[in-house]
Amino acid sequence: MPAKKAEHPFYEKLSLVLVGLIALGYLVILAKEILDPLIFGFLFAILLLPIATFLENRLRFSRTLSSLFSILLLLAFVGGILYLVGSQIGSLTSDWPMLKSQVGQSLKDLSEWVQHAFHINASKQMVYVEDTTKKIMASGGEVVGQTFDAVSSLMLFYVFILIFTFLILLYRALLIRFIVWVFSDDHAAVVHDIVGNIQSILRQYILGLLLEMFVVACLACTFFFFIGIKYAVLLGIIVALFNVIPYLGIFTALLLSSIITFATGSVRDAALVAGSVLLIHVVDSNFLLPTIVGSKVKLNALVTFLGIILGEMIWGLSGMFLSIPMLAITKIIFDRVDSLKPWGYLLGSGQEESKSATKKMKAVKEDKT
Repeated sequence: MPAKKAEHPFYEKLSLVLVGLIALGYLVILAKEILDPLIFGFLFAILLLPIATFLENRLRFSRTLSSLFSILLLLAFVGGILYLVGSQIGSLTSDWPMLKSQVGQSLKDLSEWVQHAFHINASKQMVYVEDTTKKIMASGGEVVGQTFDAVSSLMLFYVFILIFTFLILLYRALLIRFIVWVFSDDHAAVVHDIVGNIQSILRQYILGLLLEMFVVACLACTFFFFIGIKYAVLLGIIVALFNVIPYLGIFTALLLSSIITFATGSVRDAALVAGSVLLIHVVDSNFLLPTIVGSKVKLNALVTFLGIILGEMIWGLSGMFLSIPMLAITKIIFDRVDSLKPWGYLLGSGQEESKSATKKMKAVKEDKT
């Protein structure tokens, strides 16, 4: 008789899983500088893949030329958005005297409130402000140096994203062959199924985000024009851009739009803008997000929120943005590996599984009849 395979106890399996997760998390944190732009490049490559394929098949471009032209189209799109935002900011700077007057009046009102609330007269407040200003000026060189380092690192990060996007588009056939080869020919069908689903779902997710951003921008601009806000287009774009960051982005947009409105208008206008942003967030989270984006990745809200928090803890702002696509990729893989299907079910919304269970029950009833 063949020897029975020894089964490891649950606590031993759990310990191995936890050790593996800790080691993986530590390696991911260490490799942030290379993995962060690489994953962004992977997402952009998936988004640009239909364009590159169209240029190769229909216009007979070479693989190198089609990849390069796709990158140029992406840069043109991003440049158009930046030009639109920059033109709005330029009109904002033309009203600098009014902004300065409004801020000065606000500081005066704040000083009077502090004097009445905390019994600190204006002269003592000025002493505090002067001391703080001297400390900031003393460390001014260090602040400028840190700012320059941050800007240069950010520009280098964007250059790396473009390079990785180009190289992934250029060597996509080689990468797919490598993945199939690693998992042997027996699993070639499963590997192709996973790769195809990852491409489809991530492309739909990114396009859904862009569509959601456009709809949110239109709603915000319409609300702000109706209220009579001076920089309605700029604030609408700010709300749409920050709305890409799940859950937390909308509150950042609320703060920025309220401050800009208060600096160029009144407290009433700022309150109306804040209320409009909150109303847009309610409409977006209950109607737009589930319809346009949520149906693409098929993740439940609990796992999504936990993923965003973990992403921020590991990689900061970029981790928050990348958490949902990475969870979607993980779910696709889990759903197609028998031993990992329970984890895929945990990540999902449960709707697909309940529908398949209902279909099975109906099939069983039909067979009995």
